Amino acid sequence: MHIGIIGAGHIGGTLARRLRELGHEVRVSNSRAPETLAALAAETGAIPVWAPDAATDADLVIVSIPQKNVPDLTDGIVDARKRGAPVIETNNYYPQQRDGEITAIEDGQVESAWVAEQIGAPVYKVFNGIFWKHLLERGTPSGTPNRIALPVAGEDGAGRELVHRIVDELGFDPVDAGPISESWRQQPGTPVYGKDFDAAATRTALAEAKPERTAEWSARTT
Repeated sequence: MHIGIIGAGHIGGTLARRLRELGHEVRVSNSRAPETLAALAAETGAIPVWAPDAATDADLVIVSIPQKNVPDLTDGIVDARKRGAPVIETNNYYPQQRDGEITAIEDGQVESAWVAEQIGAPVYKVFNGIFWKHLLERGTPSGTPNRIALPVAGEDGAGRELVHRIVDELGFDPVDAGPISESWRQQPGTPVYGKDFDAAATRTALAEAKPERTAEWSARTT
């Protein structure tokens, strides 16, 4: 499979490593020139490219960059992917820790819906709540007891099926977390965020989530 990754930080870089181990062709980019990814390319065999070229003819695109930088992406940055290819976004909104205030999100827009609006394409939210070292090291074969589960929010159809397949290949149980409008259930501050739950516990945690943004994860703390 041809996979384009926009962002080479902890999650993007880890996914490049793991997906290459699985035999996928990976093109990876960051906010700088491809030469700055020479070490990652030498280690993994991923192909470093400019960010606007990462999605070209891709079967799957992954966007994994700081939330505040999403509006800076080139217009139509995922448009050159293959017809129907899903787009995963792994981002989280960290207003106090990194991103500053994003008004639309603070006013109630779901984080992933905001990302989709910015890039002009529907997205699937996954990989946003797992520690990168666990993503790198703790994948296990399907059927393993207590296998870590990852919630996947997004629309039903072939795109979801492919995303679920990739999550399973990486060693985790994909859990249907509903449409993007429900992806707030896996945002920072929710019961499932940052946990290595199995599938049953993940479903329980998603059901227990509340839509109110907690003070730690809001720019509006007063």
